[in-house]
Amino acid sequence: MYTTSKLPPLESGDRLTRYEFEQRYAEMPHIKKAELVEGVVYVASPVRIKNHGRPHAQIVGWLVTYSAATPGVDLADNTTVRLDADNEPQPDALLRLEPEAGGNSRIGDDDYVEGAPELIVEVAASSASYDLKDKLNAYRRNGVQEYIVWQIYENRVDWFRLEEGRYIPLEPDADGVIRSQVFPGLWLAVSALREGNVAEVLAVLQEGLQTPARQHPVLK
Repeated sequence: MYTTSKLPPLESGDRLTRYEFEQRYAEMPHIKKAELVEGVVYVASPVRIKNHGRPHAQIVGWLVTYSAATPGVDLADNTTVRLDADNEPQPDALLRLEPEAGGNSRIGDDDYVEGAPELIVEVAASSASYDLKDKLNAYRRNGVQEYIVWQIYENRVDWFRLEEGRYIPLEPDADGVIRSQVFPGLWLAVSALREGNVAEVLAVLQEGLQTPARQHPVLK
C-alpha cells in the first residue's frame, strides 16, 4: 500500500539528509531496499535470480558458515547501516565484530547498525555500478576494513583491504585463495565462487576454520 503522507515520495536521485531519508523511507513500506550514498538516494530495482539473487545467496551461505563457527562475530543480510550524515547504505551482506570483541559498530536502540562494520560485501551488476564508485569511497572514508564486490557481468571478485586510508586489493595466493586480514580463517576460493562451485568454496573455508590463526584472542 502506498503512503498517504504529505512527505514527498522517495525516489532515486533525490539529495537528502540522513534524517530526511529515514523519514521518507519509513513512510514507504512497499520499498524493500533504498540507500543513501554520499547524500544521494538509490532505490533498488526488482532483483533477478542470475544477476543478484543466486550470487547473493552464495555469499551469505559462505558467511553464515564462518559466523556459525566464530564467537564474537555478527552476520547481517540487507541491513541498514548508519555510517555518517550523508551515508545510510543497505549492503547485501556484512560481517561485524561485536563491541566486546573490539568491533567498531553497534546495534542502536532502534535496531539499526551504527558505525562501520569490519567487512561489507556487495553484489554489483558491473564495474559501472555505484558499488565501485561513490559507495566504495563512503565505505573507505568511514573505516570499513574490508570490502568485497562481486561484479556479475564481468564475473569478477574484488576484495579490498583498508590500509592507511586507502583500499588496497587483496590478491589470491598460488592456490587461488584470498584470506581475510581481519577475520582469521575467513578464506575465499575465488575461482570456485565465480564458477558457482559452492561445495568447493565451503570446503576451502573449512580449511581456514581449522588453521592455528583461529586462536586469535578475538575469537576465543
